[in-house]
Amino acid sequence: MRPHMLIALIALLLPVAWNACYVVTETEQVVITQFGRIIGPPVKNPGLKFKIPFLQKANYLPRHLLQWGGNPDPINTKDKTYIWVDTFARWKIVNADKFMRTIGRPGLSKEDCEVLGNRKLDDIIDPAVRNAITSNSLIEAVRKSNRTLQFYDEYSSKGRDGEEENWGEWVQFTIEKGREKITSQIQEQSQPKITEFGIELVDVKIKRINYEDQVRESVYNRMIAERRQIAEKFRSEGRGEANKITGEKEWKLKEIESQAYQKAQEIKGRADAEATAVYAAAFGKDPDFYSFLKTMEIYGNSFEDHTAVVLSTDSDLMRYIKNYRGTPAEPHP
Repeated sequence: MRPHMLIALIALLLPVAWNACYVVTETEQVVITQFGRIIGPPVKNPGLKFKIPFLQKANYLPRHLLQWGGNPDPINTKDKTYIWVDTFARWKIVNADKFMRTIGRPGLSKEDCEVLGNRKLDDIIDPAVRNAITSNSLIEAVRKSNRTLQFYDEYSSKGRDGEEENWGEWVQFTIEKGREKITSQIQEQSQPKITEFGIELVDVKIKRINYEDQVRESVYNRMIAERRQIAEKFRSEGRGEANKITGEKEWKLKEIESQAYQKAQEIKGRADAEATAVYAAAFGKDPDFYSFLKTMEIYGNSFEDHTAVVLSTDSDLMRYIKNYRGTPAEPHP
């Protein structure tokens, strides 16, 4: 065979061989169609596979878990409370033939299959969620167990300690179903309708529950008011305790000061008595010296450098002055 003929033959066979091969990965499954009709079972084993070139087409579908996110909608609960419920689910394609015949079509990509599957789930799961929420109270959708739960009720007439107060009491609630049973109910209600499309609903969960905007604002305002009432009560109790402590401190301080003053006066009285006894014993031995000493104290306290005093010559105060015989000072050299 001539070289140019060999090259031409390879050029013709290469596209044929390329179109006859396809690769399946671990996260994919392939449905082979011929003229729009499904040929054979889905190919799920990963590896290199072959098909009739140009006549058959490999349609890739996702095999792993896919995510569905619900549209948050306002729903009225059994106890007439409007809430926003946001749900999500995990699903996968378990029967590729049914999926291709009911939802998909030849030539779709894996992303298109996921989009079409999510649209179908929107029509099935959203009504199931609405039915489940409207059939139960708010606390059933929020809680999942009967674990002790207490919340503040401002409309009650008793306080936490049983005393009559205006700021309510602590009330406990229990549930009969809970969130997990409600989500199981949603899944059980949705699965039979989804099975006919070749889809398995693996799990459904409630992602978030919130009040409607107007209700949420009123709830927040109520919570703020309750917290402020409790905070003000604690502040008033704290101020009362502070005043009590301050009063006790001042009373103890006065008591300590009075006791200290009394003790000081007693010590001072005993000291004065002892001093008086000592003075009396000392001056009693020489009365004239005592009289002279006291007179000198009077002179020192009464007279200054320029003090003028008019006294009678027979005054007792002048007695020591009259009898003074001082020696005149010697003149300075």
